[in-house]
Amino acid sequence: MISFGERLHSAVTRYGQLCVGIDPHEHLLADWGLDATPAGVREFGLRVIDAAAGRVAVVKPQVSFFERFGSAGFAALEDVMAAARAAELLVIADAKRGDIGTTMDAYAAAWMLPGSPLEADALTVNPYLGVGALDGAMKLAHEHGKGLFVLAATSNPDAASLQTARTAGSDSRTVSSAVIGQISVFNTTHTQDKDWASIGVVIGATVDWNAFDLPEKIEPIAPILAPGFGHQGAELTDLEALFGIRSPAVLVSESRGILQAGPTGVAMAIDKRRAILQEFPSA
Repeated sequence: MISFGERLHSAVTRYGQLCVGIDPHEHLLADWGLDATPAGVREFGLRVIDAAAGRVAVVKPQVSFFERFGSAGFAALEDVMAAARAAELLVIADAKRGDIGTTMDAYAAAWMLPGSPLEADALTVNPYLGVGALDGAMKLAHEHGKGLFVLAATSNPDAASLQTARTAGSDSRTVSSAVIGQISVFNTTHTQDKDWASIGVVIGATVDWNAFDLPEKIEPIAPILAPGFGHQGAELTDLEALFGIRSPAVLVSESRGILQAGPTGVAMAIDKRRAILQEFPSA
């Protein structure tokens, strides 16, 4: 079985590092001439898929914008994700699930088990009930060629006080750094030489790496999902300055900055960003 890390690395090498978010905000639906309904978010998502197919490696639907419509919203999301995978796009379900024991295992099965209605290629997860609570999800991902992106250092201001807090003991480090360290331990025993790991991390593009005391290298190479480009302030041209030697493994995630181009402008907005990112060396 080909691992998610291998599949992602191959797709990024072919299409580049841009990850297009599918975030059907109500104001964007209106701008696109769509109703704030399950049918509207479904149509929005399918149009983004049409524009992204053959242009990028990855799309990232924000689950909350579909979930707010209940079962009909989830049905719309199922259609969007199925269309994306049929178009050979890798799908990261941005659900940020996090729980303990069998509850977390059930979340993992819902989003990553092959044949599940909500099957995605990878899932964002929250480690702040303890990274160990994600063990079952990490094992399931490994067994089925799926991936996780674990929240490590997020750019929202409220996160800093928690994520920069330091662990106890002689090996004291920030919580963010400790999360990355524990993920790296799992990846070390589940990753072939020179492959990208399948358990990645989320590090915001606007995060101060020194303040969060993040490691200079993440080994094995773990893909970094980096929201914060575009509308949130980070510039694509600053990728290398922001992430340094880690930049080739960064998935540059942008949503609103692309989506605000409207249904007829999304493809052009994607192409513009791809052209900028092609200036950076791939891993």
